[in-house]
Amino acid sequence: MKTADFDFFLPDGFIAERPAEKRDASRLLVLSRDGGIEHRQFSDLPSYLQAGDMLVMNNSRVFPARLTGYKPTGGRIEILLVERLSGTSWQILAKDNYSGPLTIADKYTVHMAEDRTITFADEQEMRVVIEEQGQTPLPPYIKRKADETDRERYQTVYAEKEGSIAAPTAGLHFTEGLLNSLQDRSIAVRMVTLHVGIGTFRPIKAERIRDHNMDREHFEIESSLLHEIAETKQRGNRVVTVGTTTTRTLEGYLSGNSTIHSMNGAIMGSTDIFIHEGFRFRAADALITNFHLPRSTPLMLAAAFCGRKNLLNAYEEAISRGYRFFSYGDAMLVL
Repeated sequence: MKTADFDFFLPDGFIAERPAEKRDASRLLVLSRDGGIEHRQFSDLPSYLQAGDMLVMNNSRVFPARLTGYKPTGGRIEILLVERLSGTSWQILAKDNYSGPLTIADKYTVHMAEDRTITFADEQEMRVVIEEQGQTPLPPYIKRKADETDRERYQTVYAEKEGSIAAPTAGLHFTEGLLNSLQDRSIAVRMVTLHVGIGTFRPIKAERIRDHNMDREHFEIESSLLHEIAETKQRGNRVVTVGTTTTRTLEGYLSGNSTIHSMNGAIMGSTDIFIHEGFRFRAADALITNFHLPRSTPLMLAAAFCGRKNLLNAYEEAISRGYRFFSYGDAMLVL
C-alpha cells in the first residue's frame, strides 16, 4: 500500500493543546470491526469489558528530555535527549550542527559534538540538569511551551519506569479510580514497558509503506505475563492492549520481531516491528488508542487492526462530531 492511502484532512482547531480537565472525561469512540460506531465517555470503558478480560498497559515514564543550552557567543540551542548511549553521553535532536561547549542555566556545561551527541560533566550533574532544567517533551504539533501541569498530565497515573521521550498516550485517560473499578470487576490489569523513542514520530518518507524502517525501541515483559495472556485466550476472554506501544511490545515479541535476553524472570530486548495491514495479531483482541497523525506508523497499526476503511470512516465521524485529536485528545476503543 502507499503512504498516501493513510492521509486524511484535519481542519484547524482539532488538535488538543491541553488535556481534558479530568482524565476519564475524555470522549471515547467505540469502533466495532464490522464498522459500527458508538459515542461514549472514557469512564464508560468498564461496560465494554467482562470479568476475566485483561488490559495490558505500558508503564514507561516520560523524563524531562528537552533542554536549552547557550553557545559562548550567546546563541541558543534547543536540545531533545533521545537515547542514552553510554556513561554521560546522549544521542540528541537539535537544529544546529554545532560542536563545542554549551551552558545550561548559567552554571552547568555540556559538550555538544557534530555527530548529534552531548556529554555531561559527570553522572550526578547529568541527573541534576535533567531533573531541574529539563522540560516535558511535548510533541511538536502542540504549539505552546510545556509548563508544570504537563509534568503530571503528560504522564500516565501508573508510569513507573523512566525512559520515554513521549507518553504512551492511550493510557493518559485512566484514573486510579477507573483502574480500581476495572479490578473490582475481575478485569486483570497488567504492565509491560516500552520506552518510546523518536522512531514512533519519525515521518514516513517512503512512497510505499513496506519501504519504511522503524527505529528500535527497548522493552521489558515479565515472563509470567505471557502465560497469563495464553490462559486468558484459552478460556475465551480478551486481551485488550492499551496503546500502540503496548501492542508493538507484545506483538514484536510473539512474532519473533525482536532482539531479546532474559533476566530474573523478565524478557528484555528491543523491537523495530512495523505493524501495518496484513499483519496477524497474536496478542491483541481489542485495542484502546488515541487519534493519530496522518501518514503515521501508529495510524497504520490501528488500521491493521480494524481495516483502513473502517478506521478512516471512524476518523471522519470523529471530525464531524468535534472530537479532539492527538496526544492530549480523545480516545478510541476498537473491538
